[in-house]
Amino acid sequence: MLSDRARRGLFGAAVLIIYGLAIMPSDKAPDLGAGDKINHIAAFLFLTLFGRWALRGTARLWLALGLSVFGAWIEVTQAIPMLNRDASAWDWIADSAAIGVALLLAWPVESLLRRR
Repeated sequence: MLSDRARRGLFGAAVLIIYGLAIMPSDKAPDLGAGDKINHIAAFLFLTLFGRWALRGTARLWLALGLSVFGAWIEVTQAIPMLNRDASAWDWIADSAAIGVALLLAWPVESLLRRR
């Protein structure tokens, strides 16, 4: 079983990796093959579910707000011309929607696990 500190460290590493992928030039960045919005949705579904596991005890609202701000920061960074990326408010909306969906999906699972 991993310690709280180890789980938080893994989550921090995941955030940094996602950020690195998000600011790579678009022609070098990995793609799931179904479009940019799917990449955003997949990343934020993963980060939210991983965050619920790694940051036990953190309120859902704080995780959601933190990840949504992170999504906005990615878009601000992608607006830097030399990165050769496209910033879009729609990407941030996709990120935030994925966070909400992931939290809704995790809720019944967490409730079942608490009953054990």
